[in-house]
Amino acid sequence: MKFGRVSLWDAQGAILAHSVSLPGGRLRKGLTLEADHLAALSHAGYDGVTVARLDPGDVHEDEAALRLGRALVPDPEQAHLRLSGAATGRVNLMADSAGIVVMTPAAIVAVNQVDPAISLATVPPWRQVRPDGMIATVKIISYAVAADRLEKACTAAAGALRVQPPVHRDATLILTDAPGAVDEGLAAKLADKGRRAVRGRLDMLGMTLRKTLRVPHETRALADAITQARGDMILILTATATSDARDVAPEALRAAGGQLERFGIPVDPGNLLFLGALGARPVIGLPGSARSSVLHGADWMLARVACGLPPNSREIAEMGVGGLLKEMPTRPMPRKGSGNIDT
Repeated sequence: MKFGRVSLWDAQGAILAHSVSLPGGRLRKGLTLEADHLAALSHAGYDGVTVARLDPGDVHEDEAALRLGRALVPDPEQAHLRLSGAATGRVNLMADSAGIVVMTPAAIVAVNQVDPAISLATVPPWRQVRPDGMIATVKIISYAVAADRLEKACTAAAGALRVQPPVHRDATLILTDAPGAVDEGLAAKLADKGRRAVRGRLDMLGMTLRKTLRVPHETRALADAITQARGDMILILTATATSDARDVAPEALRAAGGQLERFGIPVDPGNLLFLGALGARPVIGLPGSARSSVLHGADWMLARVACGLPPNSREIAEMGVGGLLKEMPTRPMPRKGSGNIDT
């Protein structure tokens, strides 16, 4: 590609590199200059403009962006994605379904190593998205890119992005009341707050809260509720924090015939979350901090499990990188100090 300032007489068919204001309007950069554009520029007193002119073998920015976007998502319906139209060398990839973003990070890196003129930016892996949410943008930084470089980028990008929608339709929420609680009004208020927070998280995934059960914070009562639950997933939000793998909620899961798979995750807030199963149905034990609607380890875990991609031990360990989600100065004891904090 050739780039530079030329006289108006040499500019026809070239791409305008910088927008130009004229008495009758504005010529925007990226415009292919025609005779009437050049006449308007001359009438306004211009004798030259800065332009880009493609060499043989170059691919225009819009066409290049579209080709790369189609390489990333060869089957949009299967990937639950759609591509925007191309403009100024940019194509956006939008989610067509609620779910989580699944990608091949090495492929994204490989695309961006081909040529500085080829840029691909994405949301982080496993990011939860809603329909119409943007998950990636392709940008050709110059006005064109060499065809062989574009082909190399397209090869590296092949099928590297998709949205995985939920495979579970609904969930049952089990709430426990603090042992010895005498203030029914406060207990009901906490239960309602937890119910609303969980329903909001399920709504974002396109799932429904099938039923809410409220029982005393006792192993037998909770085990009975787990046995009665009929949702595709079982969510447990206890009034008292689960502080050990042998605490009330994990023990209740075992008593109901289920198994505990993991207690504790390296995400804050959310450390005290536990994972388990009752037969084929996933069970997630939520810490008390999940009553808040702020970004939480429960969001990460719920989305992965709901979409049928529960993280393995290594993937859970990797959550610690970026897992400090938000410092909460409104808490009685901020994390930079010491003390017991329900996370």
